[in-house]
Amino acid sequence: MVEAVLIDLFSLPANLQSNIQGLLCSTLETIEKCSSVYAPFVYVMCCQRQGSEKKGEQEFLLPALGGFQSLKRRLEVVHALTTAAALYTIKQRLDEKDLSIVKVILPTLRKDLMKAYIAHLFTAVYQFEFEDLQVVSDSENLQTSEPQGEGQTLPSRDMAFIQNEIQMHLESLPSLNGELTILRSSLIPDDTFLHGFTTRTGGISYIPTLSSCNLFSSSKRRDPQIVVKENLRRLANAAGFNPEAFHRVKTDHANAVFIMGKTEPDSYDGIVTDQKGVTLAAPGADCLPVLFADPVRKACGAAHSGWKGTLLGVSMATVNAMVSEYGCNVKDILVVLGPSVGPCCYKLPHESAKEFHRIDPKCVRLFDSASPYIDIRRATRVLLERGGVLPENIQDDSITDQNQNITFCTACHSDKFYSHFRDGANFGTQIGFISIKN
Repeated sequence: MVEAVLIDLFSLPANLQSNIQGLLCSTLETIEKCSSVYAPFVYVMCCQRQGSEKKGEQEFLLPALGGFQSLKRRLEVVHALTTAAALYTIKQRLDEKDLSIVKVILPTLRKDLMKAYIAHLFTAVYQFEFEDLQVVSDSENLQTSEPQGEGQTLPSRDMAFIQNEIQMHLESLPSLNGELTILRSSLIPDDTFLHGFTTRTGGISYIPTLSSCNLFSSSKRRDPQIVVKENLRRLANAAGFNPEAFHRVKTDHANAVFIMGKTEPDSYDGIVTDQKGVTLAAPGADCLPVLFADPVRKACGAAHSGWKGTLLGVSMATVNAMVSEYGCNVKDILVVLGPSVGPCCYKLPHESAKEFHRIDPKCVRLFDSASPYIDIRRATRVLLERGGVLPENIQDDSITDQNQNITFCTACHSDKFYSHFRDGANFGTQIGFISIKN
């Protein structure tokens, strides 16, 4: 069932501009007649000319809109200077109402162009159907439309124009929920390394569980890659790294480590380099983002350590990669554990808890319960110390001076961090990042 209808009047052919009211009336009549039981939300997308007043254009369309009482509260005219701005506004409306099945009614010549915009601004969460504006009639049913498919390939210059237009619009948007904030460790020397852990403020992601500096996109979430790219650009500007030389681990919740400069595996949870100016990153939204720095050999690394990766020793695997590849001495390597779900909140089934109990009984609280509380931070520290990392070279939540603490519980601090444990499937993601300064 179609949940929303988008009528694209943004760039009508010249022969149709004089009959815009007639076209709109015909289209709305069809929607109303075919939606007697369930009325979809309707968005009419129009171009706001430079210097024109939005109110004047709305008054021009009012005669065409006035008679549709069943759609009255569900119909909105969206004016903008660009297609990107109009479509992004409509995306916000869809997301506010948690809508995902959309019919797009538009001129035939706009179809491939619109599909390109949609490909950039939406994810696989949404379903789109397309119908030609010229052929709308009373007999056509909203449920039997052409499904989204592969259209004609747009010229590369058109694709570049679309991407540039979207980027310019996203760059113009104000930051949400406060300033962009980066947490830094005093353990890692800032004369050699650039590093930090992000929080959730200062980006443009507007969906509550993703707001606002979400740094990960997937087919199951509503933040498209281009929005995440804009958040990353803002982070890079604030932190001082090059977003074009940015490498994030491809998580598999295991212990594989990618050595920068060698063949990249399909998935890995650790990454190391001795190249200057290359920023490494590990995500975290309850899982641990862990940063590694050797100021002697000038090498660094990042790892993503969930409960499975912790048990598999991904942090020590990252240390071992630095030792074997760059000749690091394990006693010189500094390790900082970033924000993650804490032992105050995190539970696992008893069978999984047994594995943490074997590492150290202090990693488990209420061990005899069906779902004991687990401390993946302590388990990480114990495994690192057993591998030869000096205790004083590890920073976690056991730090004496709590003013220096950056290993916060992500589930407890909803104002600062994303949490899968707390927010459910459509959760946002923060990162830990590090690079060697030029």
